Amino acid sequence: MSEIAANLVEIRGRLRRACLRAGRDESSARLIAVSKTFPAADIMEAVAAGQRCFGESKLQEAEPKIAELSSGMEWHFIGRVQRNKVRKILPLFRCIHAVDSLKLASYMDGVAQDLGLFPEVFLQVDQAAEETKGGFATAELREALPALIRLSNLSVVGLMSIPPAADDPVDSRPWFRALRELRDELRAEFSVELPYLSMGMSGDFEIAVEEGATHVRVGSSIFGKRQYKVEGELG
Repeated sequence: MSEIAANLVEIRGRLRRACLRAGRDESSARLIAVSKTFPAADIMEAVAAGQRCFGESKLQEAEPKIAELSSGMEWHFIGRVQRNKVRKILPLFRCIHAVDSLKLASYMDGVAQDLGLFPEVFLQVDQAAEETKGGFATAELREALPALIRLSNLSVVGLMSIPPAADDPVDSRPWFRALRELRDELRAEFSVELPYLSMGMSGDFEIAVEEGATHVRVGSSIFGKRQYKVEGELG
């Protein structure tokens, strides 16, 4: 068994146990293997170990990988979305995890209409008002949500957030809980489903699952230490 395959076995086991602790079915939390900065050969090892869902954050890096590996795989775009790259991003990725403004969502919806596509999107929430992170402030999200859910070609499936950096994963729990509670409030207030929560990464995904995460973004714990930092890392 390769190291990547062994890491996937471990991560899946931890994911399963976190679901059990939360009284959830183990299938209710989706593992996104964050493959940004790693070569196609590493992704192929993960595919051989049964992984089918992958996350990339830079279009120029992802394009050749997807061209080589796309058969039977599901790709999620987890980086900041640049307006001038939307037309290339949408055909390649089933799901976009960081839609951070009504203006961007409206533009994406128009492009999706042109291309005949219906991508799933998460709305990024900037819970701690950090200048280094994008996302809707809570009040801003409430104001924009009616327009967001009326967009014809974007399917708003949930919320996404990255808590402030913490040495102890337990310190992230209040942020994950707050995102779930916000989602539940928006459901009731606007009669919208928002079934998914994209939250939790290598260091804290178990806590995130205990607090309701449906999608966790795990990279270094599967593929190993990255060789360089990617701006706007989301996994």
